[in-house]
Amino acid sequence: MENTGGPRWLLGARVAHHGSTGPENSMMTNWQRYANDHPRGVDAAVALLLFVVSVPGSVISGMEPAIRAEWWIAVLFSAVGCASLLWNRSHPRTVVVVTAACAVATGVPGFLLTPLLLGPVMVALYRLAVGAVRTITSAYTLTIAALLTATTLLATRGDQPLILRTINPTAWILLSAVLGSAVQLRRAYLEVVQARAAHAERMRIARELHDAVAHHLTLAHAQAGTAAHLARIHPEQAQTILADLVGTTSSALRELKATVGLLRQADDTDALAPAPGLAQLADLTDSFASAGLIVTVTSEGEEQRLSPAVDLTAFRIVQEALTNVTKHATAHAAHVQLDYTRDGLTVTITDDGEATARTTAARSGGFGLIGMRERAHSVGGHLHAGHRSEGGFHVTAQLPLHPRNPEEGFIA
Repeated sequence: MENTGGPRWLLGARVAHHGSTGPENSMMTNWQRYANDHPRGVDAAVALLLFVVSVPGSVISGMEPAIRAEWWIAVLFSAVGCASLLWNRSHPRTVVVVTAACAVATGVPGFLLTPLLLGPVMVALYRLAVGAVRTITSAYTLTIAALLTATTLLATRGDQPLILRTINPTAWILLSAVLGSAVQLRRAYLEVVQARAAHAERMRIARELHDAVAHHLTLAHAQAGTAAHLARIHPEQAQTILADLVGTTSSALRELKATVGLLRQADDTDALAPAPGLAQLADLTDSFASAGLIVTVTSEGEEQRLSPAVDLTAFRIVQEALTNVTKHATAHAAHVQLDYTRDGLTVTITDDGEATARTTAARSGGFGLIGMRERAHSVGGHLHAGHRSEGGFHVTAQLPLHPRNPEEGFIA
């Protein structure tokens, strides 16, 4: 049976989160890091670039000779608008108003409002759309579009086409707001995805800790009780059980240390302990012998290679089911059946315990059964549990050979 290092589901979550580390992603990361570390420098560079392109834009936009001679007016208002972008992060609404006023003032003399002259207001409106609520963005966008349309219609422009005078500036303004809103939606979507991934990771950590700690503590409790009972009448057997108790508590500490240590050192993958799987099933069943539970294991069908996630899931389900037998049933024997097919694995755990009202409520409504169902579902499987007609309890898990669930990206 294939085995891998450590709780690989957590390692898989980190890989899925960080993604590829190719040259393109590395360059993008470096640029983003620089932009985050030097926001004022980025704003100054954008403002300077927009001002540089506004100079030829002012000459080109003055289509009539009289207007073209006053190109410096457009450059002046563009300089004011570009300079205001330095405060775009701290006062986005004010900057939108200033850049919009500069755009309107540029259109009054008759300059054609092309993207070369609308650059400052487009950048300011984009920044507003990224950070503000939609109602505010829509109000500013529609107001600016209406002002620019009215300005271009009232200004004397000779034979300039109507589409250039009205639709062109309005389209650029709307495009800026739409792009900013799209970025805002994408960021919100990524936050939701990251929150769901964090929640799923916390649930897996909780299940892993529950399965490991609950199993060992339950087994240790049963061993301690048996040793106390045999201490006076069979001291030799009591000493043997106490020796087993030391091994049980040591195993619990090792698993707890491996899981918690991995959480504390998320980037250290060299010291990962082997992840449990069906290859350790014999050791698991033998550990219940000192607690008075005899477990037998049988297998049918040709043994198939399981993915690490399914292997871990099958092991944990068997572990939790047998732990529940020790805790809640008056059983002396349990049986684990592994049925392999080409498409999956069926794991069945049965016991010969007698059902009582107390044990029925404990086994049917506890968190252990919920955790087993969640584990089976996390890899695309199903789990059923209930009382057998001939007596005792059964847990049946139908698992695929490989995960068939979107969560598999976080289980490796």
